[in-house]
Amino acid sequence: MSATPDYVVPLPAVASLPVAGSAARFPVRRIYCVGRNYLDHIRELGNDEKEPPIFFTKPRDAIEQDGATIPYASATENYHFELELAVALQSGGYNIPAETALEHVFGYAVALDMTRRDLQKQLTSRAGPWDVAKAFDHSAPCGTIHPVAQVGHPDAGRIHLTVNGETKQDADLKAMIWDVPHIIAHLSRLFELQAGDIILTGTPAGVGPVQTGDTLVGSIDGLGTLSIHIGAPCA
Repeated sequence: MSATPDYVVPLPAVASLPVAGSAARFPVRRIYCVGRNYLDHIRELGNDEKEPPIFFTKPRDAIEQDGATIPYASATENYHFELELAVALQSGGYNIPAETALEHVFGYAVALDMTRRDLQKQLTSRAGPWDVAKAFDHSAPCGTIHPVAQVGHPDAGRIHLTVNGETKQDADLKAMIWDVPHIIAHLSRLFELQAGDIILTGTPAGVGPVQTGDTLVGSIDGLGTLSIHIGAPCA
């Protein structure tokens, strides 16, 4: 039997999310995100509505739990919310057909893709990568994962976000340009998807800025709510 290996620095903490109806948690491996997947959101940002949705990633330690207070992001003066349906995978692979893609889904949750909008616009203007605008600390709050056995595969239903009690986003999942099976199929041509992967599926119109002291509450029919408080900027 091999000895437990030593490490020269402490092991990173395991990012995980609660699962509805279970004491066990869902370990997060990777976070994939879909941009420009609702036509009204494409139009509100002035982007080309004929362009297909795009993909980017966030680090798994960007996950924040329901009820957390997250700091106002550094290096931005235009910190935005984007409410999204999150898909949690129980298996994966390469080149998954859309017809069988849902077999790989463990469950669904409410999530936020927090964005440094000013940096995103600067990067987009010079065709640069979105990493510093999207893949930063605390940028992926996510709620409880609801297993498929409990909620099925939601392809319609209200997706709704308030800031300090005022509605900001209010749409329906059926307005997505790419549905979940086709998102999984396309991603699996680019990456080997695996158990533990989370996919954020894009946001509808109504995105906007937050300030220190704001409380965001997002909900999706059948998947409960996600509540996040915006704290002071990091020192």
